Amino acid sequence: MMKLYWSPRSRSFTALWLMEETGVAYERVLTDISTGAQRTLEFLAVNPMGKVPALQDGDATMAEAAAICAYVAERYPDAKLAPPLGDSHRAKYLYWLFFAPGCIEPAIAQIATKMELNPVAAGWGDAQRVFDVLEAALDEGPWILGAQFSAADIAIGSGLNFAVRNFKMVPSRPAFERYLDRCSARPAFQRAMEFASGEKT
Repeated sequence: MMKLYWSPRSRSFTALWLMEETGVAYERVLTDISTGAQRTLEFLAVNPMGKVPALQDGDATMAEAAAICAYVAERYPDAKLAPPLGDSHRAKYLYWLFFAPGCIEPAIAQIATKMELNPVAAGWGDAQRVFDVLEAALDEGPWILGAQFSAADIAIGSGLNFAVRNFKMVPSRPAFERYLDRCSARPAFQRAMEFASGEKT
């Protein structure tokens, strides 16, 4: 059984939503960052970076939400969270799965900190272009791959929900609202939110 280390009100939501979408049993290990649990020797043996989420699957251990998404989606193909090898949507899936941490998260951080960056030097572009590109892709909907929901939607939906709805750091757009409405209507999203908000452990 997979073991997921998580904390309420953190990026763990992505991994919680992912695991709930698979429908498989997994163990949740509360690692409350508000109490410093992520800095204990026990947890640092799991993830030396002292960050959640982290995942253990037998002898395999990993962190970083997008890596966890990629691994779990491959591990449980019956959940249909990733196009299989050879599928025409595979490249697009991988692009958007890693667009979330590679472009969306830095764009959110730039807006939140009001930091002025040189788009070329930053390497990921600028916030305006990131959200323009994302908006255009979501307009083709209903999901980032079109008709198929995938782990890429979990990565993107988690980031958007955090920035647009939870903390209102990023100005909303109609395409974002429609997309987040679809995400939040999913039962797995709702179950994960109960954990992420601290209502359940």
